[in-house]
Amino acid sequence: MSELIEKRRSVREFQPGVTVTKEQINRLLEAAMKAPSACNSRPWEFIAVTKPEILDEIVRVHPYAKMCETASAAIIVVAVPQKEMPEGYFPQDCGAATQNILLEAVSMGLGTCWCGVYPREERIASFRRLFKIQEPKIPFNVIAVGTPAESPAQRGFFEESKVTYIM
Repeated sequence: MSELIEKRRSVREFQPGVTVTKEQINRLLEAAMKAPSACNSRPWEFIAVTKPEILDEIVRVHPYAKMCETASAAIIVVAVPQKEMPEGYFPQDCGAATQNILLEAVSMGLGTCWCGVYPREERIASFRRLFKIQEPKIPFNVIAVGTPAESPAQRGFFEESKVTYIM
């Protein structure tokens, strides 16, 4: 697992014309659905996009999703907030599902880039219109997926100064 964490990068340029198959998407979504969630509530749904016209629309409505121009696919994580217990935990739960997608993609030789939609109201509204997502569901993020055409440098690192040890 440490190797996957070390290799994970936000890829913003993908090899054009390289298809991400339905089987590969299903494997990513299976990993997502194995993520932990509060009280096993699983407050998520997913929209898998491979249609080039829709990928182009994502670029149009999200100011930071330009990488979808060259991506072979995109996965939209849709939060399904709970009205009863465990109310309010969908951001953590959908974040865990997203991280599982990112790590599974690395294990498959794919690249990804996670672009937030929630909590930006204008992005939420645009994704609701584009994908016909009805309230109370919330478009949480969009993940561009494809075969990387770049090898970004590692940006994350350990900073002991950000840790308080209570031993």
